[in-house]
Amino acid sequence: MAAGNHSTVTEFIIGGLTNRPELQIPFFLLFLGIYSVTMIGNLGMITLICLNAQLHTPMYYFLSNLSLVDLCYSSVITPKMLVNFVSEENIISYAGCMSQLYFFLVFVIAECYMLTAMAYDRYVAICRPLLYNIIMSHHVCFLLVAVVYVMGLIGSTIETSLMLKLAYCEVYVSHYFCHALPLMKLSCSSTRHAEIAASFLAGFNIIVTSLTVLVSYAFILSSILHISTTEGRSRAFSTCSSHLAAVGLFYGSASFVYLKPSTASSLASVFYTTVIPMLNPLIYSLRNKEVKAAMQKTLRRKMF
Repeated sequence: MAAGNHSTVTEFIIGGLTNRPELQIPFFLLFLGIYSVTMIGNLGMITLICLNAQLHTPMYYFLSNLSLVDLCYSSVITPKMLVNFVSEENIISYAGCMSQLYFFLVFVIAECYMLTAMAYDRYVAICRPLLYNIIMSHHVCFLLVAVVYVMGLIGSTIETSLMLKLAYCEVYVSHYFCHALPLMKLSCSSTRHAEIAASFLAGFNIIVTSLTVLVSYAFILSSILHISTTEGRSRAFSTCSSHLAAVGLFYGSASFVYLKPSTASSLASVFYTTVIPMLNPLIYSLRNKEVKAAMQKTLRRKMF
């Protein structure tokens, strides 16, 4: 990730969320709290699923991987942001900046496809319940998760490779981490190919995955409406409500930032980069009876 012949810049200055000194410590404490909850929530979810045999199902296999993705892409950004809040000079090396961009893109793209895989799992569970164990076999689940990470790696490699080819003449990144769009503004060479790739990848990943989720839920809704009993409809809907909330939060904020880059701001993107990874384990645990039961069982086991 060295600059090579493409750039004379060896380091960047990160603008951060605010230039007001009196807000640095309050922001540090706020995001330290958010990151702590993110770490505890997602590590706790992964541990809980691993320790409880009743959670060894496809739905929780995907959920444990979602927690891993959330944990990773929050960790790519938040620790450096916390350091910047208490540092006089918010400097990051060229290699560090490009590495941060690369791994952020890997995990944020993986999040899109993980939510899509989870939507497909819910579709099979509700629309094809008798064939669920056959369709969602261990082999199929493993392949779906492998595709999720491969898509993240492919998209990130394409975009970061184009960013590495740019020549950078300015060093001040007007953002709180090394985001592709602010970095392009620092280039003194043509950013046309990088901009096209960023728009295409963002549009492709968001539109394709969101359409897949919408189609899955259209079939799910149709199946739920054909259930004769109110209790049955309520039970079927409850299995999807947490996922719907997670999808709405992620796609809503990500679409605003990536499909309308001219209006993107640090405050808009901070929601999906730091807040959503904290909220996901809360969303999936607070309204999930199986997770609550597993948590109580685990706590009793540890106490006695």
